[in-house]
Amino acid sequence: MGSAADDVDGFESLYPFLAEAEGDANAVLTEVRRSTVDKIGEITRLRADLLGRYRRQIVDCAAAMARRFAVGGRLLSFGNGGSSTDAQDLASLFLHPGPNHRALPAIGLTSDIAVVTALSNDVGFDVVFARQIAAFGGRHDIAVGLSTSGNSANLLRAFDEARYRGLLTVGIAGDRGGKMAESDSIQHLFVVPSSSVHRIQEAQTTLYHALWEMALLELAALDDEGAADVPGDPR
Repeated sequence: MGSAADDVDGFESLYPFLAEAEGDANAVLTEVRRSTVDKIGEITRLRADLLGRYRRQIVDCAAAMARRFAVGGRLLSFGNGGSSTDAQDLASLFLHPGPNHRALPAIGLTSDIAVVTALSNDVGFDVVFARQIAAFGGRHDIAVGLSTSGNSANLLRAFDEARYRGLLTVGIAGDRGGKMAESDSIQHLFVVPSSSVHRIQEAQTTLYHALWEMALLELAALDDEGAADVPGDPR
């Protein structure tokens, strides 16, 4: 364990304005306010950057997702750590979309802790999502994986399995995309260009909410048109 001095040094590196204020409450509040405003400005610029980069792809991806749902497809979402929480949130959006929208089938692949721990313990953590996709995934389904680094081995294995089985594959990564940016198994990849895990996750949340809302709108339009069977989407 680290010493008390190490703990203080770590605290000061994260929150220098608290250490430097020397008990001046007004100075602390001023610096907290400045820090908050800076972070708001950063995420606002990042979201605008994402829209500029991916406007067309967001529309195309949402339309592809809607076509899968229209023929009975399900969404399978997955991620590690904080990204697993986002993956579960994404699934819950489709399962409980609120008034005026029908619920759609979606599964967060970290929700069943017995399955996750059994696969991790008996087989290996690298296959914890791929094995579930192999069991649950069908050719009309959608696989959405989230990662801040883009380097998670279990996500890469999951995308390979999903693509092999004909699922629509959607990746949401951060920084420069990591190994996800090199994968041939991801049809729609969105990369949040930031080195801050906090800002990446905030922007990713905005991105998948946009995909969810636009997919619902596209699906409503397909329902109005009386869409029948939909062939597999091209790469």
